[in-house]
Amino acid sequence: MFRAAIFISLLLQVQTALPQDILRGYIFTEQQEPLVNASIQSQSNSSFTYSNSKGYFELDTESLKQIQIEIRFLGYVSVDTSFKLPNQQAIVIQLKPDANTLEEVRVVESEVTADQKEAPNVVSIELNDMDLVTSANMDFNQILKTLPGVSSNNELSSSYQVRGGNFDENLVYVNDIPVYRPFLANTGRQEGLSFVNPSLVENIAFYAGGWESKYGDKLSSSLNITYKEPDQLEGNVVGSLLGGSLYLGNRANNDRISYLVAGRYRDTQYLLNSLEVEGAYFPRFTDVQSLITADLTKKSLSQRNKTKLYWLNSYSRNRYLTLPTSQVTEFGSVVTNLRIQTAFAGRETLAYDTYQTGINLNHIWSERLASQFVASAVVTQEQENFEVEGAYRLCDIDNNPSSASFDDCVITRGIGSQYDFGRNSLNANLIYLENRNTWLLDEYNVLEIGAGVSTTFIKDSINEFSFQDSALFVDFTEVIFNEVDLTYENYFGYVQYTHFNEDSTHRLHLGTRINYWTPNNKILFSPRFNYTFQPKKENAARYTFSVGLYQQFPFYRELRDFSGSINTKVDAQRSLHIIAGIEKTLEMWGRPFLLSSQVYYKSITNLIPYDIENMRLRYYTDLDAIGFATGVDVRLNGEFVPGTQSWFSFSLLNTQEKLLDYDFGWQRRPTDQRVQVGVYFEDHLPDDPTWRVYLNLQFGSGFAFGPPGDLALRGKFQGDEYYRADLGLSKRISFQQFFFNQGTIRLEVLNAFGADNTLSYTWIKDVTGASFAIPNSLTARLINLKLSLSL
Repeated sequence: MFRAAIFISLLLQVQTALPQDILRGYIFTEQQEPLVNASIQSQSNSSFTYSNSKGYFELDTESLKQIQIEIRFLGYVSVDTSFKLPNQQAIVIQLKPDANTLEEVRVVESEVTADQKEAPNVVSIELNDMDLVTSANMDFNQILKTLPGVSSNNELSSSYQVRGGNFDENLVYVNDIPVYRPFLANTGRQEGLSFVNPSLVENIAFYAGGWESKYGDKLSSSLNITYKEPDQLEGNVVGSLLGGSLYLGNRANNDRISYLVAGRYRDTQYLLNSLEVEGAYFPRFTDVQSLITADLTKKSLSQRNKTKLYWLNSYSRNRYLTLPTSQVTEFGSVVTNLRIQTAFAGRETLAYDTYQTGINLNHIWSERLASQFVASAVVTQEQENFEVEGAYRLCDIDNNPSSASFDDCVITRGIGSQYDFGRNSLNANLIYLENRNTWLLDEYNVLEIGAGVSTTFIKDSINEFSFQDSALFVDFTEVIFNEVDLTYENYFGYVQYTHFNEDSTHRLHLGTRINYWTPNNKILFSPRFNYTFQPKKENAARYTFSVGLYQQFPFYRELRDFSGSINTKVDAQRSLHIIAGIEKTLEMWGRPFLLSSQVYYKSITNLIPYDIENMRLRYYTDLDAIGFATGVDVRLNGEFVPGTQSWFSFSLLNTQEKLLDYDFGWQRRPTDQRVQVGVYFEDHLPDDPTWRVYLNLQFGSGFAFGPPGDLALRGKFQGDEYYRADLGLSKRISFQQFFFNQGTIRLEVLNAFGADNTLSYTWIKDVTGASFAIPNSLTARLINLKLSLSL
């Protein structure tokens, strides 16, 4: 049984069967908040357990007719009570604060747990109110952007960059099923909802690099999301000025089946009206998701969860329409102030529908062997139509306050127009199959083997052009036209060996992945090594070292050049990760904190250079390049305020590349953000934790940029800093006689500092041929009101 316990809890993360005679219950405060890690001990048979993040527990009763239990939690009065058995209903127990305790003390399950210490290079996040994260787009990815090594300068998008990588270099799994982001979205305001529904999230495991061989083949990061398995009827409804969501979950069929059904609606018209580009915005983004979890073990067997199935389904419908009318942007220096006034005519529309389904079937063959089968399919249909003409006037502004023409245009530098036209459509089908097997050799050695195949079908019709016109020249003309019909397969496999010694002071992961991509008929090997050392003494630091090769075959964007042509001769990009880290548990104010830091170096070969145009990545498929990324990430997290979860992150990054066909030397990459600071902070009133304050803060130095099409000047200029603070104030209310058990009213101040952040730059020339980078700003300060009702 000892071997089986290690096998199931440490390796497969599949729960073993619960005893048939168990007492189930919940531990709450008087404010209906769950108590995490409350101890429940039986006085009748000496069984013992703890409550989880929902306050839920299960205690073995050994078929007793009556059981006496004692419940303890620091800062609360202990409860000693008894129950008659069998008891099929979950009991609910409220603990009262200890009058001798000066402040509320609450232990929140966080990174300072055994699970977090099992895998190297992983950051685990567990928030009680994931659906109430303060953000402009109602997306939990805003939490990821506060983690070290993660950066983004666009609150309208759920996309993020990790340690110098780009949006296309991140793996995302939900219950081990891979999920994908849209193809055609060019701007953050078009992107819509990310796949992950925050209301359904149970926990998050995020790797900023150095993940194990059993995970996939992207260059930068791996995000593993686990959705909930509800214990009983639960659900909530959330509504705000930016949209809303609802979900419902329950168990059925003698607790062998659990289900989650959720829907979201997002309308960012209120948010987009704060942009500098004035006009009529009609964004409508909706999605529906479901997760069914079924225990397929035969009823005659005493052990449950021997065969378990997860079935995930999703449909998203995104519609975006804008009718721009005008834009006024002022920029320049203290000495020279410039203003560009633009009048628009035309429209821009985007429509995409995405269907995703996947199953994850787990089976435990014996105490030593278990298997997992994952299958998924994605169908996406996307259309992008735009025809917009803008007539602009660029002039100098009189910045002398004593002048009669103060703040007026005094010198006209240029008058012209810009015309953009596009009729693009894309249909893509993706099929993914994988088998994973885990074999427990003995108590301290594990072997994992897996193999799979993915097939991609792409049909893309590209028809777009643009030009700028002035009195003396027509410039920046671009014509892209192509019809793409592409099919390819990627065969992959992995083998991984894990060893940990008897006292778990040493832990070793050694493995490799193998890939074969049909367009270029190449076979790649990606060896990976992870080592963890933690001395066997109280409060000892944990040391990690990782080195591994990560190779990413082109997906689709990497194959398409600036003219729309497909280059299937492109090799897989290759990144060698070298990471050293240290984690130390600290005790401050009588509570545990986790201080983690990592230094890393990534050597990148077969690099495909690219330019970033808002959210569109445009690759130079005909250029050969090498690059590197190096930096330091630091994070401190814990209960800065009792009963809350907060953290502070700091990152330094330097990422550059060299074009091998040119003598330009090393150039800053488009994702080179040298300094990044992230803060997620929670607070509450000392005497009333139902009143809470949330702060989500980001600061990042400017990204590198340059004029489009000029290889010599790529990354020569420094963009503006990005800083943003989103504040939330919430009040939780419990209902005694109502369909819902509790509600939360939340007031949010988005972009509380009123920062005028720059997303991208538009380049124009005046009559003398001088080029100007016109900044495109993001959203202004806004107030949002949110209401949440929970069962």
